[in-house]
Amino acid sequence: MLTIGVSLKTYLGHASTIAWAEAVADVARTHPALREGVAELFVAPTFPALVPVRAALAGSGVLLAAQDLATADEGAYTGEVSGRELAEIGVDLVEVGHAERRTLFHEDDATVAAKVTAAFRNHLRPLLCVGEPTRASLPDTVRAVTGQLDRGLAPALGAGHVGPVVVAYEPVWAIGAAQPAPDDHVVEVLRGVEEALASRPALEGSVAIYGGSAGPGLLTRGAGRIGGLFLGRSAHDPAAVRAVLDEALALHR
Repeated sequence: MLTIGVSLKTYLGHASTIAWAEAVADVARTHPALREGVAELFVAPTFPALVPVRAALAGSGVLLAAQDLATADEGAYTGEVSGRELAEIGVDLVEVGHAERRTLFHEDDATVAAKVTAAFRNHLRPLLCVGEPTRASLPDTVRAVTGQLDRGLAPALGAGHVGPVVVAYEPVWAIGAAQPAPDDHVVEVLRGVEEALASRPALEGSVAIYGGSAGPGLLTRGAGRIGGLFLGRSAHDPAAVRAVLDEALALHR
């Protein structure tokens, strides 16, 4: 099964986010890629939109994701949103460790690991983002991203708070770029991440997907070697979501 996701970041307003979610839900309710289990689809709106987007997605099979969570489940943490509350309102996945969180909000490996553990603790599937800041050789890149993966998962693995994860490989140098990373580079790095995941039986069911200016056409060019996509601005048009699901279905058949 391919995993397709969309993060809206803060590009859309509240009303436009809900309208977008309604349009994506209309696509999902009838699309054979989802109805036949060829792909799963998740969307990550802003925190204030989570509850109304959940309502918009009802009956569509689309999973709800949050863009972040707190390290703590409750307490005097002004402005934070806990994994406990996210689980309570019906969130399925939660994004952790995005390059923007690391750069703009100075989240380090320890913070990312604590958030992964908080997600597992609250029965949320972590969407763990990894990616090298500057373009490097393929072996160096695989070492860098699997190192991030190891550091992000180590405390949870040690505590036994584990389960399937979605790992989004997003090379920082490709985020927001006009084009994604080269196809062969994407395929080989994802293979390295998949091998790292497969070496940990406790993470059975985990998947590795590609983000970083991903859009329609990449799955087709990957010819079945890419396990999914984490879409950004390319998916602001629901027609692009349909196009990616079309690709997933065509690869399956």
